Amino acid sequence: MQVQWWSIIPFVVLLLCIAVLPLVRATAHTWEKNQVKLAVALVLGLPVATWFIIAGAGAEVAHAMVEYAQFIILLLALFVVSGGIFLSGDIRATPRNNTIFLAIGGAIASFIGTTGAAMLLIRPLLNTNSERRIKAHTVVFTIFIVANCGGVLTPLGDPPLFLGMLRGVPFEWTFNLFFEWLFVNSLLLITYHALDRHAYSQESPSAIAADDSHRAPLGLRGAVNLVFFAMIIVAVAFLPSLDLHAIETGHATLQQWIPWREIVMLSAAAASYFLGDKVARFELNKFSWTPILEVAALFVGIFLTMIPALNFLGQVAGSLPINRVVLFLFTGGISGVLDNAPTYATFFEIAAQLPGDPRVAGVPEELLVAVSLGAVFGGALTYIGNGPNFMVKSVADSAGVQTPSFGRYIMLSFTFLVPVLAAMVLIFLTDGWLWRGLGIAVAAAIVGRAVWIMARTRPRETVN
Repeated sequence: MQVQWWSIIPFVVLLLCIAVLPLVRATAHTWEKNQVKLAVALVLGLPVATWFIIAGAGAEVAHAMVEYAQFIILLLALFVVSGGIFLSGDIRATPRNNTIFLAIGGAIASFIGTTGAAMLLIRPLLNTNSERRIKAHTVVFTIFIVANCGGVLTPLGDPPLFLGMLRGVPFEWTFNLFFEWLFVNSLLLITYHALDRHAYSQESPSAIAADDSHRAPLGLRGAVNLVFFAMIIVAVAFLPSLDLHAIETGHATLQQWIPWREIVMLSAAAASYFLGDKVARFELNKFSWTPILEVAALFVGIFLTMIPALNFLGQVAGSLPINRVVLFLFTGGISGVLDNAPTYATFFEIAAQLPGDPRVAGVPEELLVAVSLGAVFGGALTYIGNGPNFMVKSVADSAGVQTPSFGRYIMLSFTFLVPVLAAMVLIFLTDGWLWRGLGIAVAAAIVGRAVWIMARTRPRETVN
């Protein structure tokens, strides 16, 4: 369906509500209520859906709502199962230990999903740092590394890559992105370690003493939920969902009408909730439905209002001089303000129309690399770029951490994440040693900044 530029106004208004209303004193308290978020999302989204249905494009609305349901069910299942696992004990909240936490999260994100890894680690990470006053940066880098950049190695890691697998990209193909994954996450971990050393040096002696005195060996409660995690992973990797194409053409069998994947994921979530360790879930993790309800409320509006936005993007994309770098920039930049899964699908289809060999699933491989990296890494640019981002923020808010506002988070992502991505693009997605040399210089500057921050840090005897 052809659309005009003004059709993206509801989407822009929704973004402005998310960014501005929490900052305005008159609306901040009201915006905290998930009912208000849902009302705003529906007021902006339902007219768009009605317009498309009346115009004969109801199939696009149906596709958006099916993808929304699949998206929320996956997040819900991982949220519920991870909420039943509690990493007991209390280790020292030193920069070294915090960096190890994030490194582990970045390593497992590709195999249990960025949502699962983020929800599994954010609570013990916050518990470990409960005595520390300065910890908002830890939440931000958890979103950067665990909720996004760590998930690039398999289709299980991030929803965009799962959509690629459904479109014919081989499961193992994403392992080819290992060096980009290692490069980006290594620079982010180096940067985080430097920032956390500086923050640690600013903590009061009483906070450090409290952290040192409250120590206990690590242990795991709710281990049965690892079985339910395995159920979700198997469902995502091997089970089919609704076959919308067959349904729309009228040739769907009974099997193609049944969302087997979502049924298994919901069953795993229900079993975890009702059969799991209640103490681990409700007393230790202080489990609450608020984070997932917040994501569900906001993203129903995002999925509806972005229908014309994606259509408009598809209309103008053909006039752009597309190469690897341009495709990465557009996919990554738009993934930061739209959800990265449908953004990936849009640019996947655009890239499939372009010439180039060799091809993977009908897409020139070098362009598929750019789309995949852009969607996954770009999802970390804002709170709404990827579903787990808001969930991590909501869990941290519930724990009393003063997380950055929408605008402040974007400033931090441009300060610490964008330079890393720029270095990655110059080294891995450009041709010629001049550009690659510039990328190496940018990477060296990032490491140099980290060294400079640590050199300026006042020594503390307990820093590790």
